[in-house]
Order: sequence, then structure tokens, then C-alpha cells
Amino acid sequence: MEDFVLLIREPCANSDQVSQCEQETNFKKWDDWFESIAAQGKLVNLGIRLSYPGKVLKSGGVVTDGPFVEIRERLNGFIVIKADSIEDATKLADGCPVLDIDGTVEVRPFFMDQQPKLNLQSDTQGVELQVN
Repeated sequence: MEDFVLLIREPCANSDQVSQCEQETNFKKWDDWFESIAAQGKLVNLGIRLSYPGKVLKSGGVVTDGPFVEIRERLNGFIVIKADSIEDATKLADGCPVLDIDGTVEVRPFFMDQQPKLNLQSDTQGVELQVN
């Protein structure tokens, strides 16, 4: 089995217009989807849900605010799964609730064995990075 990251993008919309009942229904859909992947033994990591505001750093030190009005989707977060192939990973992604609101899920291989082994050691002076 290989590791894959599912990058979850949602349409830019005003979440203030969603009722409490709709939010609870949406959370239940997400929980059910996560649980269905976990029940198959294929959920590696729930990743991180990203906040909406942010900054983008471009070459030359140019910093802009985000999200941007001109984009149609924003990266909402990611999860890491195990699958036999990219096709299998795509089938697991097919149940993602973001697809119900015209969002997208990008499926990408995630090869940990090709990543350097990093040791982060924190002390009172800061964080030291060692590459093994």
C-alpha cells in the first residue's frame, strides 16, 4: 500500500449564511466519511483543517492577503490515506462531502520513504533542525 494525500478544496462562499442545523448536518457527513475510510484501515492522518484568511509570499518579498476574490476555490485542508493505487485512492476520495458543494479533491502520492528524516529538537533557545 502507498500513502496518498487528499487535498480538499471548497468553493469560496460565505459560511455565515449556513444555519446551525446545516452546519451540524455537514459535520456529520464529514465524520461519516472519515469513519468509513478508517473502518477500512486506510486512514493514516486527518491532516489539518486550514483557516480561511492567510498570506501569500511571492518572489521578491511581495506579500499579499488571501483568500482572493478572483479565486473560485480555496484549500480547506487535507487528509492522508493508504491505498493500493491512485485509482483506489480516488475511489476513497469520491465520498468526500466537499464534492456535494462543487468542491474538489486532489489525489496525490505521498512517498514518506523519499523524504529526509528530520529531527526537530526544541529547547529554550529555539528549534534546531537536524537532517539524518
